[in-house]
Amino acid sequence: MKKRLLSLVILMATAPLALHADEGMWIPMLLQRNEAAMQRAGMHISASDIYDINHASLKDAVVLFAGGCTGEFVSKEGLLLTNHHCGYNEIVKHSTVEHDYLTHGFWAMSREQELPCPGLTVVRLVRMEDVTRQVLHGLDDNLDEAQRDKLIEHRIDSLCDHAVEGTHYRAAIKPFYYGNQYFMYINEVFNDVRLVGAPPSNIGKFGGDTDNWMWPRHTGDFSVFRVYVSPDGLPAEYSKDNVPYQPLKHLTISLKGVDEGDFTFVFGYPGTTRRYVTHDQVDLSANLENPIRIALRDIRLKHYNNAMNQSPAQRLRYASTVAGIANGWKKWQGETQGIARLRTVEIKKYQESQFQMWAEELKAAGGHDYTRVLPQLEEAYARLRPIDLEWTYFNEGLLASDFMYRAYLLWNLATRHSTTDDDAQATAQKLLARNETFFKDFDQHSVVDHAIFVETLTYLWRAGQMPYLDIRSEADLAKYLDKIYSQSILTHRDKMDRLLKGYTPRQARKVLGDPAVELMVQAYDNSYTEAKRNTFNTAQADIQRLMRLYLRGMMEQYPDSNFFPDANLTLRVAYGHVKGFSPRDGVYYTPYSTLTGIMEKENPDIYDYVVEPKLRSLFAAHNYGPYGSPDGSLRVGFIATNHTTGGNSGSPVLNADGQLVGLNFDRCWEGTMSDLIFDPRYCRNICLDIRYCLFLIDQFAGAKHLVEEMDIVR
Repeated sequence: MKKRLLSLVILMATAPLALHADEGMWIPMLLQRNEAAMQRAGMHISASDIYDINHASLKDAVVLFAGGCTGEFVSKEGLLLTNHHCGYNEIVKHSTVEHDYLTHGFWAMSREQELPCPGLTVVRLVRMEDVTRQVLHGLDDNLDEAQRDKLIEHRIDSLCDHAVEGTHYRAAIKPFYYGNQYFMYINEVFNDVRLVGAPPSNIGKFGGDTDNWMWPRHTGDFSVFRVYVSPDGLPAEYSKDNVPYQPLKHLTISLKGVDEGDFTFVFGYPGTTRRYVTHDQVDLSANLENPIRIALRDIRLKHYNNAMNQSPAQRLRYASTVAGIANGWKKWQGETQGIARLRTVEIKKYQESQFQMWAEELKAAGGHDYTRVLPQLEEAYARLRPIDLEWTYFNEGLLASDFMYRAYLLWNLATRHSTTDDDAQATAQKLLARNETFFKDFDQHSVVDHAIFVETLTYLWRAGQMPYLDIRSEADLAKYLDKIYSQSILTHRDKMDRLLKGYTPRQARKVLGDPAVELMVQAYDNSYTEAKRNTFNTAQADIQRLMRLYLRGMMEQYPDSNFFPDANLTLRVAYGHVKGFSPRDGVYYTPYSTLTGIMEKENPDIYDYVVEPKLRSLFAAHNYGPYGSPDGSLRVGFIATNHTTGGNSGSPVLNADGQLVGLNFDRCWEGTMSDLIFDPRYCRNICLDIRYCLFLIDQFAGAKHLVEEMDIVR
């Protein structure tokens, strides 16, 4: 057994030399390097069909949605699909108890019924360009890091300004490979985006947080929007005179579906991966940060979920909050277990030992000296670790309750906007707006918030994170916290309103005398001393500089490898195959789920598993229209080996011909460590079958006019 485990460690540790099958998030501009491999894997189209700046290509149909998700155009009239959870905030904003679109769904049966979404943006990539030479010209590794960053920032600003001069486009330059390479992105930003349709929450979020990150999955995770532009076709703020955008390219939809072994690729905006970090960062994430985050979010979720079960109003109030908290909470659990299962720290250490031997040989042969990179990285992490621990407790624990987060904002008002009355009043107005939410149904909300406040701070106290309090017992701590909560101005609306409506910097002393603000100041002054901040910032700068050298060295060590850059919310392509997997002994998951599974999960006593009556009747009649499979089932979702992460939510999943077959919306829990290390046995992306999406729009919602807009291959 030990020999098999050691063999696995050695095999995984050769990843820089030969990436695992289906691993990678590839830059579309450079996709020619992957074209032959993709075609051998089953792709029928070319790299230029995916990315081309001289002709319309698939990249013109794929957009960054709401700054953190992906969407895709599916009609020549600007109709756009993304995930339900990506459109969630907009659905909630438009929902009231009287018009609860979150619970009951929303469908615009005409263009006039489509709902404006102020502040929502959609971004299309026009083109990208390698600007490494312009950014790094004349810079060497001996330059002071702060001075180097300043020069790079100046060059980036100049390049961006020049690139979009005289146009309506916007430019951004992002570093790749820890700053060894830079690419410029020329983007078109659309500001008039309108909600067109969303299924009921019992469909769009079926399974809720229980099924989140899990397979088999039965969630109809989609929502529909439309992008509008001015009559001259340019991006514009909302106006009744605006017209639907006509994209250069929109996706063709296939009703053929996919089966096990079929080639697929995901085209989207993955957010963050850390594929090349050393064992120190893996250990920091899995054994320090994640356990703290999970435990503190356990507390918040317990109290919010209890409240949501009390009434529809409370469910609506906390739905978005719980979704945000639970997403990371469950992901970190899977990530931690995956890191341990794969012995990732050991794998990283083995990779580093191979690098160190190579570096010694290179130095002896007169080459570049990389021998100090890893020892210095280890030393930098040793400086970082204790401060990172303390700050994780602060951010996840001290700021967990609405009460303490508002104390933090109030403290900022008193200390950071004290120069002019105008600055102070602008910040006070933001706090005043937040009061509207905090004091809504305050008798109920204060019970929940007070419980979170007391329990999270008690957790910190037990962990030794509140040394500034001279309290010897939990009973005394509870009395102290109860007193703060009841006496603070933060829990008295009339006093808060009077303070904020007429706030001037002269009232700062009064604010700083509030017991909650005093506690916040004690906690912040203990955790964020100037010395700790300097140590942390210096360590981070050293890690960034050393990782740049480490990755440069690995590329020299393995010159024939095709390294993919870490995700950074730029457009990427990941490819793989539809494939089931075995998460544990004796269990095998097929690669697709069906409507039958929804009926098997149905439980009218659990909100997340309530089945809509119309959906049940359609199932009973097997009335699937043209969207059913040849075996008589209606497929809901499927899994594949595409390498995805946060930001890929809503990404189109395309078949070998570049046709839309699904929407990416999640990963399997057993493979969430893929941000750090990829294991083809467990890493699966979870996709909504596009046929279930169309079935819901057409057969369930009766919004056939939307389907008729789309180009569908039957």
